[in-house]
Amino acid sequence: MKRILLTLLLVGFALSLFSQGTGNFSPSSNISAYTYDGIRSGVEKLKMNTYILGQVYKPGLYVVPDDTDFLTLLALAGGPREDAKLTKVRLVRPSAEGDKVIWVNFKKYLETGDGSLIPALQPGDTVVISGTIFYAFSRVADFLSKAAIALSVYNLVTNIK
Repeated sequence: MKRILLTLLLVGFALSLFSQGTGNFSPSSNISAYTYDGIRSGVEKLKMNTYILGQVYKPGLYVVPDDTDFLTLLALAGGPREDAKLTKVRLVRPSAEGDKVIWVNFKKYLETGDGSLIPALQPGDTVVISGTIFYAFSRVADFLSKAAIALSVYNLVTNIK
């Protein structure tokens, strides 16, 4: 009985730890860079695939007009979370020579309003907004608290007589 209870507890703990992982994401290279959106007001409109990942409310693939900038994509994704590191936002741009990383200081834009700090997006761009040190600390603290609970339950189960 103790072994079954202990086994179920450990399996449940392991599943809860690994089910919260964010996993790796890499955009597929066989997706077309542009899609045709038709003609509006005499101008042909194209849409492009862009990605936004990390500390935003709605991360994922966004198909946006080809004149979309970083600020618009961030707004479409619900904006940054409270624990987003806005001073060092990464924009990964695919190119023939390999991926190029452009660093965006969004916090400086918010302070100054300088539009030159906001880059225009290109097809296949991936915006990655990392978490602050507080976010990393909270993840570690969450893991340690779950480990402590599991050890407490293990100790309780093994001491049942």
